[in-house]
Amino acid sequence: MSIFILNWVFLLALVPVAFFWLRRAWRIVVRRDFSEVALKKGVPPADAERYAPYEMIINLIGGVVLVGVLVAVLGFQALEREDWIAVAGSTLWMKLFLSFALSRQAHGGISALGRKGGEPKR
Repeated sequence: MSIFILNWVFLLALVPVAFFWLRRAWRIVVRRDFSEVALKKGVPPADAERYAPYEMIINLIGGVVLVGVLVAVLGFQALEREDWIAVAGSTLWMKLFLSFALSRQAHGGISALGRKGGEPKR
């Protein structure tokens, strides 16, 4: 019984997550709002417009996959429990990893020599 309830909680939690990701993609494409692109400690990079297409694609694909899972489970009952949990969980983790990697790339991570990006040689 408790597993059944946790499955429903996880499934219903996908609704606000998908909405949030699709809203971010909408803001980037339509409103040209780059304030949430590649955030690191809540601050976008100096050239956020350069990384906006990547952030939009990551959010759009993640949101569409989660909406697809919701429609497949709630509308058509086309996916088994293990399958939709695997797809939704993998999508959540991949979106988080890709957004994290993009934010570190946009803000200039540590170079191969151990210096911070943009820091002059001594």
